[in-house]
Amino acid sequence: MGTQDGQDRARDGLEEGPGTGPESGPQDGPQDPLELLRLGDAALDAGELNQARVHFETAERLLAADPSAPDARRAAALRGRAVSHLLAGEVRYASHLLEEGITRLERRTTPDGAPPDPDALLMLYIASIGPYTDLGAYARAAHAAEQALNLAPGAGDPALVAQMHRSIARTLIVAGRTGEAEASLAKAQELFQRLELHTDLAHCHWMRGYVHSQDGDLEQAERELRTARDMLSAGRSVLFTVQVEVELADVLRRRGKPAEAEELLTRLLDELGPWRGAVHAGGAHRLLGLLAEERGDPEAAEEHYVSALALLERAGAAGDLADICRLLGDLLRRSGRVEAALDAYRTGLGHRAAIGTTTLGPAPADS
Repeated sequence: MGTQDGQDRARDGLEEGPGTGPESGPQDGPQDPLELLRLGDAALDAGELNQARVHFETAERLLAADPSAPDARRAAALRGRAVSHLLAGEVRYASHLLEEGITRLERRTTPDGAPPDPDALLMLYIASIGPYTDLGAYARAAHAAEQALNLAPGAGDPALVAQMHRSIARTLIVAGRTGEAEASLAKAQELFQRLELHTDLAHCHWMRGYVHSQDGDLEQAERELRTARDMLSAGRSVLFTVQVEVELADVLRRRGKPAEAEELLTRLLDELGPWRGAVHAGGAHRLLGLLAEERGDPEAAEEHYVSALALLERAGAAGDLADICRLLGDLLRRSGRVEAALDAYRTGLGHRAAIGTTTLGPAPADS
């Protein structure tokens, strides 16, 4: 969806150009779909999710009215809109949008009977892996990864192939195949470096940090997450930088650096909320609750766990929800509030918290 330089120019336009504020109507801004896609990506980086959604929706409308528009460009607009909903904590709706897009593309017939554009389908299958995993739909996530692998040989965009290798790492770690997840990320990193896609490379370091964190290699996890944080910060990817820092705080706490973790998290809460990085906002409250418990302040811990529960329940992040329900239930049970503890446990019933299923790790009882 354009070069790194193109995204940088779009970000500058987002900051300085007319007709791109939240109050602007679609008719006030650019009417070129490619420029709108770049502006949408820049708005995602900046955490301006409503603005991003407007850009992507406008691009979708313009592309739908153009019979000659490439399928891959239509898919990019849909993916961008889905990601804006995902980052706002609307995980189920993001998944729904991507499912609809895949179904529509697979059923569409061209005048010459040609099959759907493999790049467009690959893009949407890759994008669906994360939401499926967040929702606890692990079989669907694995199916999307399998479909992506089947489409990859016919793809014309090497950046998409690299994104595929990065995205399927999480399905591999959920399946307990950590070594294969690492190998997949190594392929992605090599491709991103060759293509000089620095933001994508930063996301690759982020995912490597996540894999190491879930696998218990905290030293490597900290190194990768710091690298990702520094790269994203240098590229002015504000919201993604904050999300990485939540995962970094998790690793710092687990490495015996609670003061550093708490200082980082307290600052980050001003940058996150129900409509902006909701799942990581829940993760920040989870960590602050654990830190409060560890310093002997159960009241503060309960407040943070309840805040996390509200965020994660709304988002539908299944693994994270199961984990916070267990933490809250255990805290309430230890204080003698058995009925309240049972209510918390019931809320988490039917969800699974295990390696690879949560935003922070590890989720099981040794966290």
